[in-house]
Amino acid sequence: MRPESTWNRLLRRFPVFLFLLAAHAHAGLFADDEARQQIAEQKQEIQKLQADLADAANRLSKLEGSMIDMATRIQAQNADIADLRGKIEELQNGIDTAQKRQKEFYLDLDTRLRRLEPQAASSASPASSPAAVAPAADNGSNEGSAYESAFNLIKIGNYPGAIAGFQDFLKSYPESSRAPSAQYWIGNAYFAMREFKEAIAAQKILISKYPDSPKVPDALINIASSQQELGQTREAKKTLKHVVSKYPSSDAAAKAKRRLDSLK
Repeated sequence: MRPESTWNRLLRRFPVFLFLLAAHAHAGLFADDEARQQIAEQKQEIQKLQADLADAANRLSKLEGSMIDMATRIQAQNADIADLRGKIEELQNGIDTAQKRQKEFYLDLDTRLRRLEPQAASSASPASSPAAVAPAADNGSNEGSAYESAFNLIKIGNYPGAIAGFQDFLKSYPESSRAPSAQYWIGNAYFAMREFKEAIAAQKILISKYPDSPKVPDALINIASSQQELGQTREAKKTLKHVVSKYPSSDAAAKAKRRLDSLK
């Protein structure tokens, strides 16, 4: 038998070669499709990430805008707080000034007490009969009690109660020697309550009804103080000058001079 030639062997194996070549080509095509699918999936993932990034950037921008707006409002609030603090300081200075003047009023309290008119009961005639003296003494006792009750309210700072008490006193004892003092303390109680117009009106009643009372100079001082508190500096100066000219030897005149010096 003749040995098989090389060419024959190749021809016999050629179908196998073609099969292997076709299989390799098919595998290549399959691998290419898979790669394309992976690329498409990656593109989708990238697009999703880009959308998420854009959304995050948008939210960040809105957050920054909110923070800027908040910072602006905080700055405005800080400015308002600073303005309020300034106003509080101004009010505190005004209160301190008012308290200083009120302190001066209380320092004069003891001096004014010493100048209160004597009780009406002490003026009763010793020659009167016992039957006549007893009602007069009772009346004087009631009068003194009513006056002291109202005045004690002044001492403890119950100014509305003191005003009502002195007004009742004046209704009950209009001819009392204490009437000018009662009217004077009504004006001072209004002043202590910082009701300056009412204080002026009350002191003017005293000056009108009791022009010869030793309380008139002090009433004028109280009027001047009330005018000054109301911002009526010109009127206050005029009132103080009137005190100095009409009552030059009084304690009120000395006080008026000091006030005038401070108002220059």
